[in-house]
Amino acid sequence: MGGMSEQSTGAPAPSVFSRIVAREIPADIVHETETLVAFRDISPQAPVHLLVVPKTERYRDVVELAAGDPALLAEIVATAGQLSRSADAFGDHAGGEFRLVFNTGPSAGQTVFHVHAHVLGGPLEEGTLAH
Repeated sequence: MGGMSEQSTGAPAPSVFSRIVAREIPADIVHETETLVAFRDISPQAPVHLLVVPKTERYRDVVELAAGDPALLAEIVATAGQLSRSADAFGDHAGGEFRLVFNTGPSAGQTVFHVHAHVLGGPLEEGTLAH
């Protein structure tokens, strides 16, 4: 999945996440509000792997989001907690325990430059964040 690219007009193309928000690309959506959407990752790295994505493309990464809209960042974190307690979203792993990851920059694994949080659940061992 790529980030934003330049269209022939010079304007950035919508990110894959904006295309999911617009329902141009299908996704297994588990939660949605006026400001964000949460869906299952198509390449899960854990028994439960959700993405929580703001509907706005304004922020490329969590650092920009924290500086520009800390309330939206807090909503992402609160949503991760809510989803981790939901049997619909977390299945047998619902119980409020989860790992929250924001990749910031290409060398940190960020491939879509539309801020998003990875919410991981299920049996996760310490030391499994890097390969």
